Amino acid sequence: MQNQTADVAWKANGVPVSTRFDDPYFSLEDGLAETRHVFLHGNGLPERFVDGFHIAELGFGTGLSFLATLRAWQQAASPGRLIFTSFEAFPLRRADLHLALEPFEDLGDLRDLLTAQWHPVGGRFEIVPGVCLELVIGDARETVPPWTRRADAWYLDGFAPAKNPELWSETLMQEVGAHTAVGGTFATYTAAGFVRRALDGAGFDVRRVPGFGRKRHMSTGVLRS
Repeated sequence: MQNQTADVAWKANGVPVSTRFDDPYFSLEDGLAETRHVFLHGNGLPERFVDGFHIAELGFGTGLSFLATLRAWQQAASPGRLIFTSFEAFPLRRADLHLALEPFEDLGDLRDLLTAQWHPVGGRFEIVPGVCLELVIGDARETVPPWTRRADAWYLDGFAPAKNPELWSETLMQEVGAHTAVGGTFATYTAAGFVRRALDGAGFDVRRVPGFGRKRHMSTGVLRS
């Protein structure tokens, strides 16, 4: 698949919406609070942070999950290095990335560092010393299988399964399981039954837990030994 950038529309409250998938990039209520609830708390972070901790993500989107994680890493004064690998098929243009992140003043310094370095062709970014962002551009069904690393935690952050089923397929969830370290975890905002069954089949003990805001449930899991 040729590299392509995302096409974005904007709601009146400033929330970006993917025109390709007809789905917002983050919660209409509070995108940062949602990210912290789903992906950080859902993976037991920052309590699990150690030197060399590796997070992998399906769907970089606006980078909000990465920046929230980076802020948590800083606040925890974690030693050593953090590695964050994100698989993204349709990266945002720099101007759209900046506009999407503009409301999040809590992340202001990190937001500005990310947008200053951003280019939607992938590669490695060291946003702050000790934190490596690896952005892998392309269809995750093609880019995850040859990946040679295993993540300690996965953020499954694609657009809604009904809108973007390719990113929630049983085959791709098998790859997620195969690329998870011993004792590794996942978290996702969706509690769709077919996603939970696919993750169970991929080797995770899956739990349905309270979601964020008006969303009743989300899913978390730990890789079985």
